[in-house]
Amino acid sequence: MFKNKSNSGKNNLCGEKIYSLRKQHIPKMSQRILAEQLQINGIDVDKNAVQRIESGERFVTDIELKVLAKIFNTTCDELLN
Repeated sequence: MFKNKSNSGKNNLCGEKIYSLRKQHIPKMSQRILAEQLQINGIDVDKNAVQRIESGERFVTDIELKVLAKIFNTTCDELLN
């Protein structure tokens, strides 16, 4: 039976990269600030959803991935690698 998980058992491929980019961001970006940026761009998430994305517990839609790439000024491919 097919399972929607990465080889590491996580529900997304981009969570660790998002965490890394958020930590490197200048000025400092908290999970709450990232959630606010996503909301400004039309994605209805809260701080807890960001935490679940970063830890790999939550799936990330293509729409969310596109907005995350925009926020971090990168590409979707970069978030997935």
